[in-house]
Amino acid sequence: MFPQTPSSGKRNGNGNGKKATRVFKMEMRFDLKNLILYALVILLVILTISSFIDNQPQNKVEPISQVLADAKAGKVSRIEVSDSDLTVKYKDGTIVDSRKDPNQDLNQTLFSKDQLALDPSNITLVNQNDITKNFWVNTFLQFGPIVLFFVLIFWLYRRQMAGTNSLFSFGQSPAKLYNKAMPKVTFKDVAGVDEAKRELEEVVDFLKNPKKYAALGARTPKGVLLVGPSGTGKTLLAKAVAGEAGVPFFSMAGSEFMEMLVGVGASRARDLFQTAKKNKPAIIFIDEIDAIGRTRSLGAIGGHDEREQTLNQILIEMDGFEPNEQVVVIAATNRGDLLDPALLRPGRFDRRVVLDLPDKEGRLAILKVHMKNKPFEEEIDWDKVAKRTVGFSGADLENMLNEAAIEAARHDRTKIAMEDIEEAATKVKLGPQKKRIQSDLDKKMTAYHEAGHAIVTHELPHMDPVHRISIVSRGMSLGHTLIPPTADRLHETKSHLVEQIAAMLGGRAAEEMVFSEMTTGAASDISQATGIAREMVMEFGMSALGPINFGAEEQSYMGKTYLEPQKLSEEMAGKIDEAVRKLIDDGYKLAVSILKKNRKLLDKVSAELIAKETLEGEEFERLMGHEKKGITTS
Repeated sequence: MFPQTPSSGKRNGNGNGKKATRVFKMEMRFDLKNLILYALVILLVILTISSFIDNQPQNKVEPISQVLADAKAGKVSRIEVSDSDLTVKYKDGTIVDSRKDPNQDLNQTLFSKDQLALDPSNITLVNQNDITKNFWVNTFLQFGPIVLFFVLIFWLYRRQMAGTNSLFSFGQSPAKLYNKAMPKVTFKDVAGVDEAKRELEEVVDFLKNPKKYAALGARTPKGVLLVGPSGTGKTLLAKAVAGEAGVPFFSMAGSEFMEMLVGVGASRARDLFQTAKKNKPAIIFIDEIDAIGRTRSLGAIGGHDEREQTLNQILIEMDGFEPNEQVVVIAATNRGDLLDPALLRPGRFDRRVVLDLPDKEGRLAILKVHMKNKPFEEEIDWDKVAKRTVGFSGADLENMLNEAAIEAARHDRTKIAMEDIEEAATKVKLGPQKKRIQSDLDKKMTAYHEAGHAIVTHELPHMDPVHRISIVSRGMSLGHTLIPPTADRLHETKSHLVEQIAAMLGGRAAEEMVFSEMTTGAASDISQATGIAREMVMEFGMSALGPINFGAEEQSYMGKTYLEPQKLSEEMAGKIDEAVRKLIDDGYKLAVSILKKNRKLLDKVSAELIAKETLEGEEFERLMGHEKKGITTS
């Protein structure tokens, strides 16, 4: 069925139609092992630098013969001896370095009667030789870096072993454990999915009061599968279960099972279930389970890849030989059609909860949840907002109110007004406004195009009223005509679908009528109209070919179901194309006939659009001279 959206008739410019606060604390951990390691590193660096500095020549170097001659001449006051190195201090304050022969006894050379025979009182000789000290310093400097290297390796190894994502812990489950200290979400914070809440409330009660159900012979459901479009509240429901259950809640995404090493996914699945069983009663939540739970290979040879091994392990853990009592698995996906049949059978996922887009009452309840902590003007009609947002998911509604708050702050308002909500709703679906520079001709073409959509829609009995017409560029479109459904439709009629095609082609009809020209702006409209017509013929049986489904059909192989395109003869394919073409031609002719009857109104609405750029529904109906009559439902 063609998806209902709050907008249609977009003119495309290029032919294509409660806040949680995290507080990060820096903690200093005084670990004795770490302190010793840091001290060793600092000491080694100091000694290395000191040794390097000591080994560098700092003073002028004189030969030993010159030093002895200066000593005999009485110029030297002090000589310091360290092994073969000499530091000579002259009486005039000059200091020089020198070296002697290792076997030479400087004391005998200076003071022996048969040598220089210097007076010991005229020169001071200091012997600083400390062989033991130098030996240990040299040994430490030589082997210290090697020892430090192994100490660092051992330290890193211990730290890696302590982490869940370490080199040596691939097989451990990285599931996050939610406890009472974390921000609590309850079922009161979830709205618009009452049926799903009831199902999960029973699961929570099972875990809290197992004896009540055991007395009647009932067992705890092993699994609950949440299926629905993105943004309908699957993950939020899981968080609410964590807040309500009061039992250990392990959360993990399907993609977290996969890793670059073979067998890691299966190992993580085993570790996750073993940990949950040790803490039972417990709940395991697997988000986006389609990442690992897709239908296994249908070929004759089969598959043995990492994903299939992980899926096989989950199947065994959920319903294998070992009992799996008081551990409930909740999984979420928006692609339930891709899951393996073995995963969906009772005994594994006993309950399949489908979350749809919220109806009017659901949208109103969701708006009330997200209204908290936001100031709104009193005259806002929330019932009207709920009607205006047909097709919005819970995430869309939350984002809409957030954008409305930003819009109000941008205009320095203290409260959020209805105009902020209206702009936010349009922004969520179509994108922000763009001030594109357009020529007068481009603006005129866009105005007639959007006026064509609006007038055709207004004159068709089964179409909803026009909510807004604009030639302000948003996203990829140069203009748009918003036609949100006035009520949630459970069934689509042939009459409404045919009129949708006509309304979508109203823009192209207006271009040809006024300018005798075609533009690329109708490409998106044509694509959507063709899609509706083809589905009417091939799937809904709404054509002269009769109630026959020409689309993909279900096939079964080895207990698995999949879709396969039907094999159509060339003759039948030609008839289908002809039936689609007839629906498009009839819709276009209907649009042209309506615009011919209302040519003056087309010019009037277009001129008003060029002057104001945006027309609200009430202004448009005043230009038309009458309000749209009640929508015909049959």
